Amino acid sequence: MADIQKIPRHLAIILDGNGRWAKSRNLPRLMGHRAGVHRFEEMVRLVKREKIRYFSVYAFSTENWNRPVMEVTGLMRIFGYYLKKKVKEVKEEGARLRFCGRRDRIPPEILSLMEWAEDYTKDEKIIDLVVCLNYGGRAEILDAVNSLIASNPHLPVTEEDLRKHFYLPDVPDPDLIIRTSGELRLSNFWLWESAYSEYYFTNTHWPDFGEEELMKALSDYAGRDRRYGGVKS
Repeated sequence: MADIQKIPRHLAIILDGNGRWAKSRNLPRLMGHRAGVHRFEEMVRLVKREKIRYFSVYAFSTENWNRPVMEVTGLMRIFGYYLKKKVKEVKEEGARLRFCGRRDRIPPEILSLMEWAEDYTKDEKIIDLVVCLNYGGRAEILDAVNSLIASNPHLPVTEEDLRKHFYLPDVPDPDLIIRTSGELRLSNFWLWESAYSEYYFTNTHWPDFGEEELMKALSDYAGRDRRYGGVKS
């Protein structure tokens, strides 16, 4: 277990490399996504063990609709299966399941399951599990601005005013953002919220990102000095 005094309150992970993991094994891409879901289940238990209060994952971006129709359809089926079969286990872990992102393009049957899962787990308080689905940082900021304008705010607008219109305004900014599979970019994830996040990049594909890799990331984070633009006292 990591040093309890230095763990992130909000850990975020960009789940990257499922397709490359599958390709390296001569498997269909969807097999990589299924392996990624199994890894996600394990990671929820590990994050809970480390007493991390908020755990968010970048599961499907606003740009991922540009992938082949067969892959997108398969991903939605995987999401649906997970919600049907695994949400009760999530609740038993004391996790509140929440979804972050636009909901206009989500298939109705998946959206119905999402809403049921959120309601079913709403009273759990050990960990907030945030799944960013059809999420984009730019879209979130744009939606927040339009919502703020529609509310006829008094000028000037503050950061606090705008934040109230984000998708999940009560979720704190991520302390640590991990990206798997070797890419060195945010890809439109938590753009506003990540202003002072720490980053950790690894070449390990998401389906292979297990306990050892998580502990490396948490250990690296624990050794950093977060000054938020100030100086060390």
